[in-house]
Amino acid sequence: MTSQKTDSPRLRDYATHALRLTIVAAAYYGSAKLGLEQQLVRGQVTPFWPPTGIALVALLMWGLRMWPGIAIGALVVNAPLGPSILPVLAIVAGNTIAPVCACLLLRRVRFRLALDRLQDALALVFLGALSGMLISATIGTGVLVASEALTADDFWPTWSVWWTGDAMGVLVIAPLLLAARTLRRPHDVPLLRWAEAAALLVGTTAASIVATRSPLNLLFLVVPFLIWAAFRFQLQGAAPCALITSVVAIIAGAADVGPFAGQDLLAKMVILQAFNGTVALTCLLLSATIAERNHTVRALREACERLTEALSRLVPDQPLNHHATLRMEDHKDNK
Repeated sequence: MTSQKTDSPRLRDYATHALRLTIVAAAYYGSAKLGLEQQLVRGQVTPFWPPTGIALVALLMWGLRMWPGIAIGALVVNAPLGPSILPVLAIVAGNTIAPVCACLLLRRVRFRLALDRLQDALALVFLGALSGMLISATIGTGVLVASEALTADDFWPTWSVWWTGDAMGVLVIAPLLLAARTLRRPHDVPLLRWAEAAALLVGTTAASIVATRSPLNLLFLVVPFLIWAAFRFQLQGAAPCALITSVVAIIAGAADVGPFAGQDLLAKMVILQAFNGTVALTCLLLSATIAERNHTVRALREACERLTEALSRLVPDQPLNHHATLRMEDHKDNK
């Protein structure tokens, strides 16, 4: 009887773990198919690779045991793309190791999933995205060159696309998923608040399209909308706006329009990485700063309420003192 009770929780744990691995692998594969729609090199190197953001969030939420799901998803995606089985396995290893290392770096600095501190926003950008994704870009591009799928002259342009894509996956998708964790069913939300959110999304989309499609240098047009999102809605509003802006910019870069027109591949990736990095930094840093301020205000308010309650217990309501009573009696007598 005891053995059955012991085995039952274990079976549930195994089933939960298997389900999570399946979810991670399926999400990796599905998002990879979307990312490959914008491929620029060999049909497999794209400036936007959403699976890295999904993989990193899965590792942060459910632990390093999720790596087999990442590896399976990467294998299913890359196997048909080639060039052969050994290079594919090396690419899969790079795609798996990169988010694992990024997760370890974030854990080292005690990263919080709420993304409500300035240090968490900086850590996600510089450790999770820009540093961690160097591994997958270097391994993947090196393998393609070593297997003669690319020439040596193609290394740096391809590497720039690979690194940009993996970093953008973390910068855009990870905050969105982390923000989704904290969403709750809205209650008694004013209609004006819904209208403001809708106007923000529409305005961000319109400004992004104009900024990335115009032959003039108008990329700065999106900044006011990002500030608006961060100040009014924090991460829940800033993350979707960053996603919209980054995706529109990536599509423009792949289509060779706007500020990307006439640029070679490396220059496009430099512009794209600089722009999307600025977008992510603006959204994450501002939303984290506002969240920190709100936490401080709430903490001060709660401290004041506790202090008021403590004082009311220590100094209960007292009757008027003796002198005040005498003055009142004298006043009555005079009347």
